[in-house]
Amino acid sequence: MIDLMKIARTEADGGDLFGELEKIHRPTAMRPNGYPNAVIWEGGNFTGDCEPVAHSLTDAYALLGTIAAVDILGLPYYGVPMWSQYRHDTKLEALAWFGNVPVTSIKWSTAGDAYVNDGKGGKVVVMGKSGNAPLRTQAGVYCNVRPYGPITAVRCMPCLPYSQDRAKFNVDPATGNVHSEMNTPGIQMAYANRLFLKMVHETGRVGRVAMKPTQAMEDGINAGLHSWMLQGTKFTVGRKYAVDPYVEHKERIDAIVKLLPADFKKGMENWSGQIEQHISDTNYGILIWDLIQKQDTIVLATDLDGDRLTDLMADISDPLRAFGDMVLKHVGSDKSMRNLWGDMGYTTGNGRDMTSVMHRMSGPPIHEQTLGSADAMLLRLLDGDESMGGTKQPYDPRIHFVLIRDAYLDANPGNAKVKAFLDNALAKFDEVYGGAKRPGFLEGYAALKKAITPWGK
Repeated sequence: MIDLMKIARTEADGGDLFGELEKIHRPTAMRPNGYPNAVIWEGGNFTGDCEPVAHSLTDAYALLGTIAAVDILGLPYYGVPMWSQYRHDTKLEALAWFGNVPVTSIKWSTAGDAYVNDGKGGKVVVMGKSGNAPLRTQAGVYCNVRPYGPITAVRCMPCLPYSQDRAKFNVDPATGNVHSEMNTPGIQMAYANRLFLKMVHETGRVGRVAMKPTQAMEDGINAGLHSWMLQGTKFTVGRKYAVDPYVEHKERIDAIVKLLPADFKKGMENWSGQIEQHISDTNYGILIWDLIQKQDTIVLATDLDGDRLTDLMADISDPLRAFGDMVLKHVGSDKSMRNLWGDMGYTTGNGRDMTSVMHRMSGPPIHEQTLGSADAMLLRLLDGDESMGGTKQPYDPRIHFVLIRDAYLDANPGNAKVKAFLDNALAKFDEVYGGAKRPGFLEGYAALKKAITPWGK
């Protein structure tokens, strides 16, 4: 058993967290691309029949929950030290280590406005905030994919399509960056668009495009790349932009196309599916109807609109259920919408279980998850009353096991042994945590250690 409380107290007190975690890991010969001196650890059982996954060792329950889960499961993994103080002390180089690890990875996001020691006896807000933006730059992330219920959002990053100043507007022929007040990387947009079309082709879902080429200058380029990508394919386009943005911005888009690999569109001549080109604003209402009507949809958006779309996907179900309860009460029914929701075939919860996968232009994907209240919940554990006198539930670590399962299945496609192990572990977890009263975090850890036989044992 690992002394999880000692690790939690060490982090909270600003102690030698590096030393504590070094004790429960081994050094490894694996190196991130381009960083021969990176600090990388390994743990779990390397049995040769399961590809490992890399974990970011960040903060609060993102750290403690991961340490507990990997100890319980025993699967082979690499660990990259990345908690806020360590990110700050390494001047964010730890993000580059993690972003260039050549295996499927899991990035836990925690609160961005953490205070850390400044090395001079004072406190300062951690460099790079949560580290998400610099990590995406270091790792070459071009989009993240967020599936939730019938809707999957393909969100190009870090495209920021809000310029309207034509005088400042151009495309850099050397980098493909769309320049104005902001920089939108046209190459990443091309990759995101291709992934979007590939998913529409492979799933048969309706593909919706969320852009604003009539108003935002960058989106004229983004939509033009989309139009160029459709050329020579078998996609059917229903709703179309009034002006073909490729024709409107041909010279600038061709400058980006020249920077793409020569075989970038190889095989796309056989791709097909239904595409709808929407002005971005209209997607919010349309996606609500998609959710209500259970219309399987994939939507392509740039970063700012994509952020609003994924917020909508996460937040809309609770209001819909609340309205349903109001209707039921109005007609005199004693039924509960919470129960009817599942009976009617809906699968979305409160958004906290929405997964996210970041795709890199080179290398396997990074699975990411945010634990919004993890720091406050960890303080309750340290204070000795997780439930705050029974008014709160202890921390539920199920998301760790769900995300770990997703990442290992991604890293081990077709490996029936790995899938069976992970499915069994999740079932055992649900037995331990399925009662009316959720166990405390340490009690749950002990019970899961007893219930689950580790990988390779």
